[in-house]
Amino acid sequence: MVKQQQSLPLDVIIAASAALHRPSPAESMAAVVTRECETEDCSKEAKLQCPTCIKLGIQGSYFCSQECFKGSWGTHKLLHKKAKEDKTKDEGKNCVEKEVNTDPWPGYRYTGKLRPHYPLTPMRLVPGSIQRPDYADHPLAAEVGLLAGMSETEQTLKGTSQIKILNAEEIEGMRVVCKLAREVLDIAAMMVKPGVTTEEIDHAVHLACTARNCYPSPLNYYNFPKSCCTSVNEVICHGIPDRRALQEGDILNVDITVYHNGYHGDLNETFFVGEVDEGAKRLVQTTYECLMQAIDAVKPGVRYRELGNIIQKHAQANGFSVVRSYCGHGIHKLFHTAPNVPHYAKNKAVGVMKPGHVFTIEPMICEGGWQDETWPDGWTAVTRDGKRSAQFEHTLLVTETGCDILTRRLDDNGRAHFLTQM
Repeated sequence: MVKQQQSLPLDVIIAASAALHRPSPAESMAAVVTRECETEDCSKEAKLQCPTCIKLGIQGSYFCSQECFKGSWGTHKLLHKKAKEDKTKDEGKNCVEKEVNTDPWPGYRYTGKLRPHYPLTPMRLVPGSIQRPDYADHPLAAEVGLLAGMSETEQTLKGTSQIKILNAEEIEGMRVVCKLAREVLDIAAMMVKPGVTTEEIDHAVHLACTARNCYPSPLNYYNFPKSCCTSVNEVICHGIPDRRALQEGDILNVDITVYHNGYHGDLNETFFVGEVDEGAKRLVQTTYECLMQAIDAVKPGVRYRELGNIIQKHAQANGFSVVRSYCGHGIHKLFHTAPNVPHYAKNKAVGVMKPGHVFTIEPMICEGGWQDETWPDGWTAVTRDGKRSAQFEHTLLVTETGCDILTRRLDDNGRAHFLTQM
């Protein structure tokens, strides 16, 4: 997104009291109660106020006319500069705790208001008795660089478009692990409230996994440092749990994958943190509908690329966009494998659904544009315009007549948690 340039002196607005007619460019300041013009050597009655000052919270800034406003611009604009500098300093103070800077990347240009809260706690340990995926004990980044946490099994199949058809034993393994994954997500759901940190949610998820004899699949996957992903507001996906406390009005996605008896089960939901605004409700509701409409289309003979058409049509009809950089995927003994399942229209995904295929659909829907950026941690994907994004995910089994939602919620008729707050 191209950054807009600062408005010129004449680029100002008319307020409600002047709204009886459509203003011309020369009538472009906000009408207010009577004040005295702040231009030096002018004491005329002033009814117009600088809109930039209103936006920045600067008190005063009243003028009698456009001419006085333009004549004072050389000195007046310095007020804007100082207010912006003060705002930047205040935001910096929010990243300081007990004189320790909690922002790990000073000077990084964030796209939105969210900030990480470091340091992170050390990577959690999993009891040796629990079966682990091949990447779990792969050397850390300091030892092997970019190959840290690599799944060698996934790497051997990288680039293949062949989709595995699971047999009865494998399908049962997937049913079991997906049920366990659902239990873990439901535990995380109970913790979502203002004041709770995503680090605390991650700790609860880790304990819930190990209590069920499961390995938390994200842990050390290409060196990911936590046991789940927590994505707040403008974070699209892969947010790293940290010590930031959730705030009233946030939206939070918790993405859970667990590994049990050789199989992975994957799902996520977006939650409301306390009371949220109507825009958040509409975004989350639409995202959930995108997922469920796509699931309704799953059956043998359907091309995987068709799901993106369904999702984008519904998202766009509601004024939202669809992320293109991340997609659903095949899943079973491998965390990520064929097929790739893009969520946007006119994609070129390969493959036709057949009974025994298991894969995820996980649309990421945005308030603004679909373009994304990644934080310096190499994981946290955020919207480029800083606007909010929501996501839902299920793991699905293609059957002879349709599909089974393997990660379906077992209570409340399978409905997502957020619906109880609508």
